[in-house]
Amino acid sequence: MTDPTARPALAEALDTALAGERLSDKQAHALAAPLGAEQTQLWSAAAQVRDRERSGVVTYSRKVFIPLTNLCRDICSYCTFAHDENAPRAHTMTPDEVLQVAEAGARRGCKEALFTLGDRPEVRWPGYREMLKKRFGHKSTHSYLVTMCREVLEQTGLLPHPNAGILNRRELEALREVSPSQGMMLETMSDRLCEPGGPHELAPDKRPRTRLAMLKRTGELDIPFTSGILIGIGETEAERIEALLALREVHEEYGNIQEVIVQNFRAKPDTPMADAGEPGLLELMTACAQARLILGPKMSIQAPPNLSSDYGPLLLSGINDWGGISPLTPDFVNPEAPWPNLDRLAQLCAEAGYELRERLTVYPEYAADDRFLDRALREQVRKMYRDLNGAPRAVAA
Repeated sequence: MTDPTARPALAEALDTALAGERLSDKQAHALAAPLGAEQTQLWSAAAQVRDRERSGVVTYSRKVFIPLTNLCRDICSYCTFAHDENAPRAHTMTPDEVLQVAEAGARRGCKEALFTLGDRPEVRWPGYREMLKKRFGHKSTHSYLVTMCREVLEQTGLLPHPNAGILNRRELEALREVSPSQGMMLETMSDRLCEPGGPHELAPDKRPRTRLAMLKRTGELDIPFTSGILIGIGETEAERIEALLALREVHEEYGNIQEVIVQNFRAKPDTPMADAGEPGLLELMTACAQARLILGPKMSIQAPPNLSSDYGPLLLSGINDWGGISPLTPDFVNPEAPWPNLDRLAQLCAEAGYELRERLTVYPEYAADDRFLDRALREQVRKMYRDLNGAPRAVAA
């Protein structure tokens, strides 16, 4: 039982979660805006729910970060990754550059190639569109991405994980053949943030309905998918809950969301949101706990350790994964935030009573299920898991 001093609606929600039952939408909203000691009750309940399915293990993926192009048709008020095509830091990687990074990563024991790029930059930037065609022989960024995923997979053995933004069904199918998992953050379900003055005003690909439709397409295609929420960009706590409920709805219908990231906004110089306040550690821990309690014990919940100066306490709030960590490449989306040292991270986990275990970009339960893995990828992925941690287990019915 929870603390009797907690608000009745919150106490009921926590008791329901601790009993192993699914929270109703109303109970999920009761988790919003906890006060004082209610926060620690939330964290404790989330940790107990996590340990019911994932006792003793916290995971991460050893990766290289490949920013295929930092051009984008969207303008987000907090982003420093995207550049204008004539800006000094604008860059599209050549095939040789991509393979050099992937090969160096393979030598360092990496197994994931995280491809990050802007949404359809050829729509906005005519010079880039012409360069893509004349220099690389592609009419679209997506076509170039598919080719480079295949090259990395075949030549280096790294498993591609593309974050390519909004894609149609045909484009998702093409990437499914050359990557065992894909990703795109839902970020928020708040339409307010797309209004004039909002952080997504000039980002057509950040419309919640557009992103939700994309998530459903990945479910229809049985693509193991990583998504998540971004907290601190102007959403309310109720809107955070709505985003988590939207992710739960997609997963309950299709079963393909392998991981939900709870990412905290970090203010960056030279952006319109440079002076915006950032979520603190306690707020992030509460959001992680809300995600765990709403999404249940089987969902993998991740919080990026490099975005918190003190990330150890996140283990108290129900997370079970640290995401991709690179021994070679920086986080190009958050270049000011270095990755944690893996030995130190393993020590920190051990001190908290958890084993830090490496995983692949596709989670083991999805790798074991033919439904979620293209036939051409099954043998390679499953051999990599056998070499890593033993044979993966199938997705529970």
